[in-house]
Amino acid sequence: MRSRWGVVLVLLALGCGDDGGTEAQKRGVGSQCAANSECTEMGQSCLTQFKGGYCGVAACTKDADCPAGSACVRHEDGMNYCFLICVDKPECNRNRTLELEANCSSSATLVEGTKGRKVCVPPSGN
Repeated sequence: MRSRWGVVLVLLALGCGDDGGTEAQKRGVGSQCAANSECTEMGQSCLTQFKGGYCGVAACTKDADCPAGSACVRHEDGMNYCFLICVDKPECNRNRTLELEANCSSSATLVEGTKGRKVCVPPSGN
């Protein structure tokens, strides 16, 4: 009986170690992409105006237009996009290569105010 509980505890500990990221990351928000078919969250498209692409939503007007875990940002190019919410840079790059990393920025202009939030801003250019 004692060994059975040991196996159960080990399995539970292994399960707890799985850090698949936030729900938004699991759904591909902020992922690198080359085509719309690579963006799995409903309503997302591959924003190819960013280097390496960025799975998100263009032309949002409020956070409610964005997938859960992302926020509507007024970008320096004059457009609004839904960008992944982050705490630090590694969160932004779970689904991006080293050469095409996004930055976790507190200086982005969020449409609904920062509310202490930062977002993953992809590299500019394509």
